Amino acid sequence: MAIDRQITFAPQNHLLTNTAVWSADGQWIIYDVRSDPDGSTFDGSRIERIHTRTGEVQLLYQSQNGAKCGVATCHPLTEEVAFIQGPECPTPGWTYAACRRRGVIVDAAQLGVIQPLDARDLTPPFTPGALRGGTHLHVFSGDGQWASFTYEDQILVSLPSMAVDHDLNQRNIGVSVPCGRVCVPRSHPRNQDGDYFSVLVTRTVNYPTPGSDEILRASEESWVGRDGYNKPDGTRQRRAIAFQGQVIDTNGERISEVFIVDIPDDVTIPGDGPLQGTDTRRPLPPSGTMQRRLTFTAGRKYPGLQGPRHWLRSSPDGTRIAFLLKDDDGVVQLWTVSTNGGIAHQLTRNRWSIASAFTWSPEGRFIAYAMDHSVFATEIATGESIRLTGRSTDSESPRPEACVFSPDGLKIAYLRNLGLGRNRFNQIFVTRMEIR
Repeated sequence: MAIDRQITFAPQNHLLTNTAVWSADGQWIIYDVRSDPDGSTFDGSRIERIHTRTGEVQLLYQSQNGAKCGVATCHPLTEEVAFIQGPECPTPGWTYAACRRRGVIVDAAQLGVIQPLDARDLTPPFTPGALRGGTHLHVFSGDGQWASFTYEDQILVSLPSMAVDHDLNQRNIGVSVPCGRVCVPRSHPRNQDGDYFSVLVTRTVNYPTPGSDEILRASEESWVGRDGYNKPDGTRQRRAIAFQGQVIDTNGERISEVFIVDIPDDVTIPGDGPLQGTDTRRPLPPSGTMQRRLTFTAGRKYPGLQGPRHWLRSSPDGTRIAFLLKDDDGVVQLWTVSTNGGIAHQLTRNRWSIASAFTWSPEGRFIAYAMDHSVFATEIATGESIRLTGRSTDSESPRPEACVFSPDGLKIAYLRNLGLGRNRFNQIFVTRMEIR
């Protein structure tokens, strides 16, 4: 059994993101604070980190002017932290929403000072490299140079939802690239500059053809490998993102499948439409993006990705993508599929359903997750699932949001909801791997 230790003890709900919650040196865990344990109410105003050995708590950022903040992730090499910031000085006509948030970065060496990631331009003809909506869950690439995010569009959400003469607002995935500051005109009070050039890299359609590879939503993404993956022809694809794409099966049902998008080194060159979109069309991916479907589960007894909300995770070497799928007995198991496509492989054959998001250990040997009121790790080579923590009560079980390996692969951070006085709060725990 692993060594399990409670890290936080404050009367507040600590929220961990599903990945990259450890500082690059593995000494600190980053989190945000919200009023409810599942984080469904985005009302946090602080980004904090706690030293796992000393218990020191450091306030990285306190939001200002009524803005809210949360969903923090660490840079893999520096002390920078990326997170969501909601609108400052919100008004009844401009409150927090998926299409009205942005990504910012704070450096632990310069506390309280934020750097804007994505620019926003809400006035046609719009600005290349700027977006027209809100970004969420900003995750640095393996080299720390780029950041990925999910996106929703403020321009399209304001148009009639049943119209056929314009694109619908649909969740997509984009990247922010440090290739020059993007400045936008002050033609709208909510326009803002950004230090990164931001584009969408996935492609959705309003009404996918049933049985096709067209998607109406792209989400729950992951960078592929620390530095991409090898293609069948032996070339290296340096930048790629795996994601859940929502398709329509031949019965007209929506199901989620595993997709991958290859991203060119230069994202500033338009493809078959403007990077910034138009007043009726969503932003389009840059030239050279290639979106492919990796899984085909419509014919299974339980079609589509299943289980708790989870983000796809790539092996560190970029060869395989892990996801959750029910077996024929209805038990949620871990599966993997090659980044080059092919038959999906069932990794676990557990008695109980996996109950949380998961992460891959840095050396690629294990995947960690919650199951049967405990934290488990499955060894990739054997498929053996090892219980790391004692089985807890229902109310104090590891929570589903996060189960995150440290950079050295020796520790796993996760949450439990514990009683404190008359109330209950999420607290951060760390389990130390004792597997040889």
